[in-house]
Amino acid sequence: MKKAAPEQNNMPNSHYYGVIMAGGVGSRFWPLSRRKQPKQFLDILGHGDTLFQATYKRLRKVCKPENIYIVTNENYREEVAKQIAEIEPEQILGEPHPRNTAPCIAYAAFKIFHKDHKAVMAVVPSDHIILDEIAFTDTLTKGFSFCNSNNMLLTLGIQPTRPDTGYGYIQFDEENNIDGIYKVKTFTEKPNHELANHFIKSGEFLWNSGMFLWKASVIIEELKKHLPEIYEIFHKGNSRYFTDKEAAFISKAYDECANISIDYGIMEKASNVFVLPAAFSWSDIGTWDGLYSISKKDGNNNVIHGDMVFARNTSNCIINVPNKYLVALNNVENLIVVEHDGVLLIAEKSKEQEIRQVVNDIKLKFGDKYI
Repeated sequence: MKKAAPEQNNMPNSHYYGVIMAGGVGSRFWPLSRRKQPKQFLDILGHGDTLFQATYKRLRKVCKPENIYIVTNENYREEVAKQIAEIEPEQILGEPHPRNTAPCIAYAAFKIFHKDHKAVMAVVPSDHIILDEIAFTDTLTKGFSFCNSNNMLLTLGIQPTRPDTGYGYIQFDEENNIDGIYKVKTFTEKPNHELANHFIKSGEFLWNSGMFLWKASVIIEELKKHLPEIYEIFHKGNSRYFTDKEAAFISKAYDECANISIDYGIMEKASNVFVLPAAFSWSDIGTWDGLYSISKKDGNNNVIHGDMVFARNTSNCIINVPNKYLVALNNVENLIVVEHDGVLLIAEKSKEQEIRQVVNDIKLKFGDKYI
């Protein structure tokens, strides 16, 4: 694995900030993704960069390096510093416990606002795949400009290509828009197939990408309005951010925080939410089937990572095994076959949503050794 190298950019606005959420464990990508090194810190695609490094490089094109902050589990602080050579310790925001996205974003917003009252933030997950980086840069630049001029909450929407039940959907008001950025009508979280199909046919819905932009001051005001308990918790830290007292304060703050998402806590309730349809291809690579869908396939629609795989009369499978093992498959289809660090998973691809439960059951029976 190589470290992410600095890249040239064209003098980005000094008030534009990037926040990368990199604290998840990624249990649906087990056994490749483990608690010690979750999926965002792995080179899933074999391109030479981890998902996290690729995310950082994309933000680096629109934000100054000193304006990019990483919110991650405290246990991954060293891994973040290892993968991004130019990052400073104060730019790594260590969470003592996972508390979902609202506390994560609140922590980043208060700390950034403490530094810069004119800050505009882009908040992005660390594990998305975006191959058209020019279109991503153009979209983010437009979003920054919009938020810099408007006191709005902006989310990036993805043009849906299929009635996927694993994504949230955003309904937008085509008649109410500012330069192609639309007022949001409704959010729907993971609909059933019939409803998702209706959404696609209507042409009024986008996938919810989980990427957001807003002024730090605006999201803080929305926290105060809709999540006052979380607002009060992080507001108390104003004298501690960027000091040697910050870590102790955050440790106590997270003990007091509710586990709540920014979508449920604010985006679904606020009246000033807009959506920018993104012009780039995107994949929330949260599952093995998600990786399968974007990967190159052989003549039998298999995705194979590993030189020692022999597949006979085998189709529609994703197989990821190290080269030290010979793996033979015969007369099977629609399987996930993954070996990593002494753990072998064989699962039906159509039921991979059960992998998370498998991981929980293994933890109960065998402890944390294999998780």
